[in-house]
Amino acid sequence: MTLYTKYYNEFHDKYTMYIPLTIILQSCIGSIAAMYILMTGLDTISSLIQLFLCVILCMFYNAAILAQLRDKWVFNMLVMSLVFNISFIIINAV
Repeated sequence: MTLYTKYYNEFHDKYTMYIPLTIILQSCIGSIAAMYILMTGLDTISSLIQLFLCVILCMFYNAAILAQLRDKWVFNMLVMSLVFNISFIIINAV
């Protein structure tokens, strides 16, 4: 069993419990990423694209929950949002 499958099964089994926790986690990580992007300045196209992706991915995850999409879609949006936002934090903090 892969790590992805293990975490997805855990998320699937306790879906209603994880919804508020992941909204808070994803929103905090997204806001930290946006803060770091804005601290480096918006003078380049790459920083504008990073900010756009940060905001869009956070909004897509919240919209996926509100639209009551299947839990597989919600989990994939969570993983994608966290991976991108954490990479934006690492890129802009260094």
